[in-house]
Amino acid sequence: MKELALFAVFAPLAGALIAGLAGKRIGRTYAHSAAIYSVLLSFLCSCVILADVLGGNLFNGGIYTWATSGGTRFEVGFMIDRLSALMMVVVTFVSLMVHVYTIGYMAEDPGYQRFFSYIALFTFAMLTLVTANNFLQLFFGWEAVGLVSYLLIGFWYTRESAIAASLKAFLVNRIGDFGFLLGIGLLLANFGTLDYSMVFSNSGAFSEKTIEIVPGTPWSLLTVIGICLFIGAMGKSAQFPLHVWLPDSMEGPTPISALIHAATMVTAGIFMVARMSPLFELSQTARSVVLVVGAVTAFSMALVALTQYDIKRVVAYSTLSQLGYMTAALGATAYSAAIFHLMTHAFFKALLFLAAGSVIVALHHEQDMRRMGGLKKYMPITYWTLLLAAISSAGIPGFAGFFSKDAIIEAVHRSSTPGAGLAYLLVLVTVFITATYTFRLVFMAFHGRERFDAAHPPHESPAVITVPLVLLAIPSVFSGLFVGDVVYGDYFGNSLPVPKGDYQGLWSFVAHGFVSVPFWLALAGIATAWFLYMKRTDLPARVAAAFGPLYALVERKYGFDELYAWLFAGGARAAGRGFWKGGDQVVIDGLLVNGSARLVGWFASVIRLFQTGFVYQYAFSMLIGVVILAFWFLKK
Repeated sequence: MKELALFAVFAPLAGALIAGLAGKRIGRTYAHSAAIYSVLLSFLCSCVILADVLGGNLFNGGIYTWATSGGTRFEVGFMIDRLSALMMVVVTFVSLMVHVYTIGYMAEDPGYQRFFSYIALFTFAMLTLVTANNFLQLFFGWEAVGLVSYLLIGFWYTRESAIAASLKAFLVNRIGDFGFLLGIGLLLANFGTLDYSMVFSNSGAFSEKTIEIVPGTPWSLLTVIGICLFIGAMGKSAQFPLHVWLPDSMEGPTPISALIHAATMVTAGIFMVARMSPLFELSQTARSVVLVVGAVTAFSMALVALTQYDIKRVVAYSTLSQLGYMTAALGATAYSAAIFHLMTHAFFKALLFLAAGSVIVALHHEQDMRRMGGLKKYMPITYWTLLLAAISSAGIPGFAGFFSKDAIIEAVHRSSTPGAGLAYLLVLVTVFITATYTFRLVFMAFHGRERFDAAHPPHESPAVITVPLVLLAIPSVFSGLFVGDVVYGDYFGNSLPVPKGDYQGLWSFVAHGFVSVPFWLALAGIATAWFLYMKRTDLPARVAAAFGPLYALVERKYGFDELYAWLFAGGARAAGRGFWKGGDQVVIDGLLVNGSARLVGWFASVIRLFQTGFVYQYAFSMLIGVVILAFWFLKK
C-alpha cells in the first residue's frame, strides 16, 4: 500500500520533470509520452489502491520526517482511506483524459512541452493534498496547486489579460490562504500536533474551550478554527465573495480550464472541509456559515451564467454554482453527498469543458455563442457527448448528476443547521436556473441557424480530442449508480458521517426522482431554454431590456470586480500615495533628511556670527562667558 501510494503520488512529478527539463532535447512526442504515461501509472496505482481499500486495507503513517521541534514532528505521510482513495482515482482519471486531449488541442502551441510539464505537476500537487495525513503536507499541496494554477492560467504570457487573470487568481487565493494558515496555527498552538488522527481524536476535549479575539468576547475555539479553515476553502473553491478569480481563469488554455474546474484545484476546498468533518461537527456556527455561503454561491453564480455568451465562461459560472451545491451539502453535514457530487461533477464538468474546447478549435478559436449555431451536423460526437454532460448537469433522473444533486437537496431540506430554510429555497430554485443556462448553451451552439463564418466551415475534432470526450461521457452517465453505497451506505466507513434519510434502494431513488420537485424544475428549465433560444429568439433581448438595471448588475457579476478594484487595488494605491506624499516626501525627505540639513545650516549660521577674526570680539565673548560662569557659581 505504502509503495503504491508513493508511485501514485510521485509518478506525475517524474513526468513533469522529464517534460519540463528535457522537453526541448527529447522532442514533443517523448515529452507528452513521459507526462501521459506517468499519469497513467498513477491512475492504475490509484485503482489498485481503491480496490485494496475496499477490501479493508487502510494505511495511515509517516513516510519521511522533515524536522522535529520539541514534541512536534513535521513529516511527509499518507492517510489512505476510502475518501482519499476515491479522490485519487477521480483526480488521476480526469487528469489522464486532459493529458490525452491536450495532444490535439495544443498541437501547434510553441509551449507544448512546458504545458505538459505544468499539468503533470498540477496532478502531483493535488495528489499530495488528498493523500496527506497531516496539516503541514496539506498546506504544501494546497499552496502547490495555487502556484501551478498561477503558471497555467498565465500560460499564454504574451497576453496582458492572461497575466492579469493569473495574478488575480494568485492574490485572491492568498486572501483565503491567510485564513487557512491562521486555522492551522490555532490547531498547532492548542493541540500541539499537526497529525490528523491526533487532532480528530482529541477534538472533543476542546469542544467547550473559548478564546477571545476581541477582549471580553469569548468565541468557541473550534468555531474560530472551522471558520478560518473555511475561509481557505472559500478562496480555493471560489465561494462567494472570493469567487472572482475563477471566471477569469478562462484566459488559460481549455485543457487546464477543465483540470482546474473539474477535479483538482477548486475541489481542494470541498475535500478539505470534508476531511475536517470531525472538527466541523463540533461547531454548529461554522456549519451554518458553510451552508449559507454555499447556497448563496450556487444561486448567485447560476444567475450570472444566464447572462454570459462566452461558451467557456458559461461553463465556468456553472462550476461556481455546482461548487456552491457541494459547500451547502457540507454545511448540512451531508459530507458523503458533497464528495459524491464532487466525483460526478468532475466527470460531467470536465466533459463540458473539453467539448467546449472542441467547438472552439473547430471554429478557429471562436468562443462567442452568438457566432455559433447549427454545429450538430458538423460535430456529432462533440454534440452527443456534450448533450449527455448537459443532461447530467441538469439533474435528470438516471444520470450521474441527478443522484448526487438530489441527495444534496434532500440533505439540505432535512438539515437542522441554522439557515437551512433559506439554503433549501436557494438550491431548489438553482435547479431551474441550471437547466436553463445549460441547455441555453446546447441550443445556441448546436441548434438553430448557422451564425459562424461560412467560408471556414467547422469539422469534427480528431480522435485524440473525441476519444477523451467519449470516455468521460461514460462516467457522466453511469457513475451515479454507486449512489446507494456512497451517499447513504457505509462506503466511507469511519472517514465521513453518514447522512440520515429514508433511502430504500437505487431504483426507488430513481423512481422517486421522476415525481420530485427538482425534476419538474429541471424540465421547466429545459423547456424555457428551448422556448427562448429556439422558438422565440427575440425574447432574450426583450427580457434583458425589461429587467434593465437588475440584468446589468447580474451581467457585470454584481460589480465585485469593480468593487475590489476600487477597494483593494484603489485602496492600495491610495495607501501608496499616502506613504509617498506623507511618509517619504514630508517625513523622510522633508523632516529627517532636509530638516536635519536645515537645522545644521541654521546652527552653523548662528555660530558663524562669533567667528569674525577680530581679537576684541573674542575677548568680549570670553568676558561674557566669565560673567555667566561667575553668576552660576555664586548662585550655587
